[in-house]
Amino acid sequence: MDPKPATYEPPPLIAPGHSFASVTDKIAAIVLSGRQPMGWFIGVTIGFAITMVLMGALTYLLIKGTGIWGINIPVGWGFAIINFVWWIGIGHAGTLISAILLLLKQGWRTSINRFAEAMTLFAVMCAGVFPLIHTGRPWLAAYWLFPYPSSMSIWPQFRSPLIWDVFAVSTYFTVSLLFWYVGLIPDLATLRDRAKRRSLQIIYGVFALGWRGSVKHWDRYEQAYLLLAGLATPLVLSVHTVVSFDFAIGIVPGWHTTIFPPYFVAGAIYDGFAMVLTLAIPLRWMYGLQDFITLRHLENMAKVTLVTGLIVGYGYLMEAFFGWYSANTYEGFMIWNRMTGPYWPMYWVLVFCNIITPQWLWFRRVRTTPGLLFCVAMVVNIGMWLERFVIVVTSLHRDFLPSAWGMYHGTIWDWATFIGTLGLFVTLFFLFIRVLPMISIFEMRTLVPEAKVQGAEGH
Repeated sequence: MDPKPATYEPPPLIAPGHSFASVTDKIAAIVLSGRQPMGWFIGVTIGFAITMVLMGALTYLLIKGTGIWGINIPVGWGFAIINFVWWIGIGHAGTLISAILLLLKQGWRTSINRFAEAMTLFAVMCAGVFPLIHTGRPWLAAYWLFPYPSSMSIWPQFRSPLIWDVFAVSTYFTVSLLFWYVGLIPDLATLRDRAKRRSLQIIYGVFALGWRGSVKHWDRYEQAYLLLAGLATPLVLSVHTVVSFDFAIGIVPGWHTTIFPPYFVAGAIYDGFAMVLTLAIPLRWMYGLQDFITLRHLENMAKVTLVTGLIVGYGYLMEAFFGWYSANTYEGFMIWNRMTGPYWPMYWVLVFCNIITPQWLWFRRVRTTPGLLFCVAMVVNIGMWLERFVIVVTSLHRDFLPSAWGMYHGTIWDWATFIGTLGLFVTLFFLFIRVLPMISIFEMRTLVPEAKVQGAEGH
């Protein structure tokens, strides 16, 4: 008889040789042992120092006003909106990994969903800084965006997408926070039971909400977790769709296009997965988590990055096609101005970063080589920031009237605010991995039987 043809068996999601106890020990020790690698101290020190730059820039902004930025006429939107859209986009991957992949029963989300959810929260926090400060006088204007008109002399404009942003982003943050916290409850109970210090037992015990692992607790947990996943799933589509309406409902050439909602959503997932890779690859090396965050996880994330990158590339082509096919003088000029105008280097660099560079992900060697994958992810992060810069600035600096044309360049205070939010994000992330498990303990334990079976078959 002919032997059966060999079939491809994907590698396990957790390296063979682990037991329930070893998984718990490895992940809980990162939090409870009190010992952190030198990389953690370097990272949190650099992040805190850069956060102080943000504090200084915000203080000077409140004293002097938005005149310290590079915004002018006609470019009234600058780094504040660029960075807001960029940070909101980064936050999309956490919800996608957590909610949508959970509903689709994709087991490879298990090792990365916890810190991806935390990344979502911190990215939304960084994004929230910019709507507060770009209004000019936050103590007078920022709260006007919130919908309680009966107590205000000036009512919010409910036809403005800025009001829609308040609803969408606040709902997104609230549901993401609840989803993240509910998933943490069983692990908080594990840390409570394993902690040696009485103070830690009390703190983790309070946040564990009396979890004892009974059948009733697990039943209610699964119901709540699935409910929140169902609520979070449409938010992945709705939040960046609403953000795209900030541009699409205007009549500014280059913005007034119906492709913006799906184009922005795909770009957000693309950028978000690139940031997850940017965080996951150093973390698995720093903490020796190669058994838990395996090459299979990295390869799957690279595949999602490649697919969404192709969608983003299609969006670029359609933008150019619409500008030509519409026969609209202003739209056609705007696309041509992006390609050949004063900001042409930024446009072609973003094309290189977002379309050409990700094509390396077609090769399995690149997808399974952490160093190369990290480089591709970093290039994508830069390219997606440039995309937001090109969308905002090139549509404003040359508007309908040539007499109103002007140039925009970020000042040192624009850059200090943006770089400062990067420091805030890094600081919050490193503090998170110090006090809470970055990988779900109980979900990883559900993979142990599968790893043992595959390991035995391989042996």
